Amino acid sequence: MSHYYCDYDQVRRFGVTVTNTDGTGVDEEAIVVPIVIPVSEVAELLANYDPTSGTSPSVTYSRPLSRAILDAIKRHEDERQP
Repeated sequence: MSHYYCDYDQVRRFGVTVTNTDGTGVDEEAIVVPIVIPVSEVAELLANYDPTSGTSPSVTYSRPLSRAILDAIKRHEDERQP
């Protein structure tokens, strides 16, 4: 089972200027969410990822990662509400 975490104390909303993995530039306000992936799980995660497939990675790998990210964003946005 995959175990991915967010360092919630470092979740921030601010303007970023970065280069995306495809080489394109991004300059916009964003929520930055640090993701923690145990080194012991990196090989398995990458072995089950095919960047040429629109259905990769499988839900077994993508759902825990997505939930960690979305839970951090939701908490961040909920705490911003008055």
